[in-house]
Amino acid sequence: MIGVHHVQLLIRYVLAPLVRLLWRPAVHGADRIPAHGPVILAANHRAAVDTAFIPLVASRRVAFLGKAEYFTGRGLRGRLMASFLRALGYIPVDRGNARAGLAALAAGRGVLQAGGVFGIYPEGTRSLDGRLHRGHTGVASLALSTGAVVVPVGLRGTERVQPVGRLFPRLARVEIRFGAPLEFSRYEGLEGAPAIRRAVTDEIMDAIADLSGQTYVDSYHRRPDESLSAA
Repeated sequence: MIGVHHVQLLIRYVLAPLVRLLWRPAVHGADRIPAHGPVILAANHRAAVDTAFIPLVASRRVAFLGKAEYFTGRGLRGRLMASFLRALGYIPVDRGNARAGLAALAAGRGVLQAGGVFGIYPEGTRSLDGRLHRGHTGVASLALSTGAVVVPVGLRGTERVQPVGRLFPRLARVEIRFGAPLEFSRYEGLEGAPAIRRAVTDEIMDAIADLSGQTYVDSYHRRPDESLSAA
């Protein structure tokens, strides 16, 4: 039976080299990820493949959140999918209930308290207009409550690899930039203050904007259906 360990070996020695061969991603600053201790990789989000590219080029195993239903498929195909996602570092989270946000933060906090690396998109969803939108403060809550350093990540070109609505990726130039680690020990004990969480989040988003080259918009991203419902 194929287990997570076998899939991890397959990813490391087959899939990762294949991705580097086909897409030849230009990776800058991967050595800025601390070799030890809790780290948050905070990135812009342009395409579904972002969550595959980051773990495949990072120097440490990265945990991302994944929809719980991806892990519950039946039969050989379902078991292989679950094993593949766990090997990539995905953590199943049920996003279909009112406590989904709290569950997501709890999952990320668990990774960081164990000294791991957690990947997060502060915008909360993919940018459909190409701009970088205001970040939600969950990333600051995680950094302040765990003492994790934050490494900003700027992704460029992944929206051409998998445009919105396209099922399979295509070949396109991808660039992944890791920024200098940000640490917020100066705010120790102040994680309960909304103004501090906002200041930390804004500092992180400024760093992501510099790396991604996107225009920053100081408003939360809304999908078209959300804009209509809010009108």
